[in-house]
Amino acid sequence: MEGRRRNPYELTDESPVYVISVAAQLSGLHPQTLRQYDRLGLVSPDRTAGRGRRYSARDIELLRQVQQLSQDEGINLAGIKRIIELENQVAALSARVAELQAVVDGAAAAMQQREAQVHASYRRDLVPYAEAQQTALVVWRPKRKD
Repeated sequence: MEGRRRNPYELTDESPVYVISVAAQLSGLHPQTLRQYDRLGLVSPDRTAGRGRRYSARDIELLRQVQQLSQDEGINLAGIKRIIELENQVAALSARVAELQAVVDGAAAAMQQREAQVHASYRRDLVPYAEAQQTALVVWRPKRKD
């Protein structure tokens, strides 16, 4: 959506719209568990002016992921926090790689364009000269006068 203005009323996965009770219901967790995860830094919802928590759809998905890692995989909360940090780091690095790839592609295109300009500027009235290497022996015989 580069170059386009976004509608300020458009809801995205990152729009903080759910209060803690709704987020708890949607994630299948107790509201106190959500508060604990917030204190530990596992899931950090946005805050309203009155300091109330507002969760986004992405936060709720993250809450479900934390619960799945904790309950099904048996990973402790410190391990889950590290996993989340590493996943965020991988996402940031992937975005950076894509950004650098775009820069490299742009530089390659500019280089090809400049190369084409140089080739177009060659003088066409000049002929390349390559010295011929002759290895043949020529024998000259004068014509007879009869």
